[in-house]
Amino acid sequence: MTEERSAPASGTEEETNEPRDFVKYTFFHLRPEWRRLPGDEREEGRADFVRALEHPPDGVLLRTYSLVGLKADTEMMVWSIGSELAAIQELHSRLLGTPLGGYLDTPYSYLGMGRRSEYLGAHAHGGEGSDAQRRPFDLPYLFVYPFVKKREWYGLSFEERRRIMGEHFRIGHKYPKVRIHTGYSFGLDDMEFILSFEAESPSEFLDLVSDLRSTEASRYTALETPIFTCVLTPARRMLDLADGAP
Repeated sequence: MTEERSAPASGTEEETNEPRDFVKYTFFHLRPEWRRLPGDEREEGRADFVRALEHPPDGVLLRTYSLVGLKADTEMMVWSIGSELAAIQELHSRLLGTPLGGYLDTPYSYLGMGRRSEYLGAHAHGGEGSDAQRRPFDLPYLFVYPFVKKREWYGLSFEERRRIMGEHFRIGHKYPKVRIHTGYSFGLDDMEFILSFEAESPSEFLDLVSDLRSTEASRYTALETPIFTCVLTPARRMLDLADGAP
């Protein structure tokens, strides 16, 4: 679909000193055995898990999302943002240390860092990767997927890549309510990028992706799956939906 930088390059002092937050998307699957436990035990377990989410370690910003009924092997997603990996690790350790944590699997997990796009230059504006620090817009839907370019892409000159990406950005401008968050994962995780898009409705994101299919840049896409449709949901409600509680 889209991405915002080719590969980490040696930049200016201003570029290398830019603030960069880590972005972490963790998808959880609640095992069926949990739902067979007595109701009071499940209620206590949900409460402990929610407390851990609502009181994250210092420096960690998070949002919670439900995927119940939207993906076969995951029901919950925690999007965490922070300047230090240790704090993000502490958050996940707290979650796994709760009684409910013993019934969780993590079928998908993605890690990246914010970084200013070299393709946008002075034309950058909010929602297109203009800032190295990620901040949610708190729109109702978040669409998440890993992204990898074909190696041929990196054999093109910078000017050629910038020209090709220009078409992508022009199409993106037709959908100003769709806000992009690009995580750069070179050397940090299995993919090259972890992309997420916030939107008011699934239909506007569907139309954006459809328009991007015919661009020249799309020919250089090697991987852009799995794709996750996530619904912004308060922590307690996210747990209740995954638990099947009323």
